[in-house]
Amino acid sequence: MIKQLPLGELSLDTFLKEYWQKKPVVIRNAIENFQPIIDADELAGLALEEEVESRLIIAKSEDNQWQMKHGPLTENDFAQLPTSHWTLLVQAVDHWHPDAGALLKMFDFIPQWRIDDLMVSYATQGGGVGPHYDNYDVFLLQATGTRQWEYGGIFDEHSPRTSNSELMLLADWQGEHKVTLNPGDMLYIPPKVGHNGVALSDDCTTYSIGFRAPSHSETLLHFSDFAAQDLSNELRYTDPGLAPQAHSAQITPKAIDKIKQTLRHYIDQPGLIEQWFGCYMTEHKYQEQQQELYLENSIDDICEAIQEGNTLNKIPGTRLAFQYSDEKDPSALLFFVNGMCCQITKAEQQFVILLTENDEIAISEVLKTEQRLKLMANLVKIGAYEIC
Repeated sequence: MIKQLPLGELSLDTFLKEYWQKKPVVIRNAIENFQPIIDADELAGLALEEEVESRLIIAKSEDNQWQMKHGPLTENDFAQLPTSHWTLLVQAVDHWHPDAGALLKMFDFIPQWRIDDLMVSYATQGGGVGPHYDNYDVFLLQATGTRQWEYGGIFDEHSPRTSNSELMLLADWQGEHKVTLNPGDMLYIPPKVGHNGVALSDDCTTYSIGFRAPSHSETLLHFSDFAAQDLSNELRYTDPGLAPQAHSAQITPKAIDKIKQTLRHYIDQPGLIEQWFGCYMTEHKYQEQQQELYLENSIDDICEAIQEGNTLNKIPGTRLAFQYSDEKDPSALLFFVNGMCCQITKAEQQFVILLTENDEIAISEVLKTEQRLKLMANLVKIGAYEIC
């Protein structure tokens, strides 16, 4: 069975070579026979929940002023809304809605460890979030109603903004291109390209598939924390070859070389960056909300519970990846789950790859070996899977 890609008549090779991180593209009928996965009432219900990240944005077109309220929202917030020019945004809908997770899997032609989440926006006529740019790629899939997009131009942190600092809207916006999207149509926007969407109808819903793109500052900070976490405090700067110098206050090139050697030692340490990167890119989006259904249960108790179930289902929001830690030795495989890492024996590699490609695994498949059972019991314990 050939997997359907959400690229319409555009081939994957053409998209990756000509558009990905290069230039925007409008894809008509991106998903054949597309059906929305969530309605307005369900979306509003999610926005009422404390653990769900949501925003309500009201545009006052007459004086170009904007208002934004962060969730959790209340029923009174919705009761007081104007008849038009407002937008509800709900982040990480794939964490709460199973059909959203299935939709995201259609986009795994981009490595799944790069995919961040599915944001759903619902707008009345005239609603939008204003002209802006993102530092990551985004697919904008029209689900219901119609939305007009203006897009084009490259922007950065130095680009002029409006006075509303919270929304970070681009000032003096003039889009280079204009397009209207109908249900099933999609617009791809690379990083830093300006875009502005305005609902042309009520009941206008857009799905935004965003990607993880850690900044260099985040990367350096996270790696240094990871590399340093198990280091002894007694590992110190040393200079046994110290020579007399004319000026005591001078930091010599030799001292700088010494520090560079220290840093290179950890960058070049076999397996360290590989393990860190896998953990980093699979961190749960909301670590404090990560479910731990069986945290107090022993592994043996969980193994018994698994044997009484039918399937093990990946909990929405769980992030998986794998890596061959040594390309010359295919028996060395690292498995990453929500920021954690474990080594997998050669005998169980195909099973782990199966986990990364499916949201559900049959208990009968798990019970084939003791290693699989223990692995899945640990994944249940940390809240990555649940017994069904």
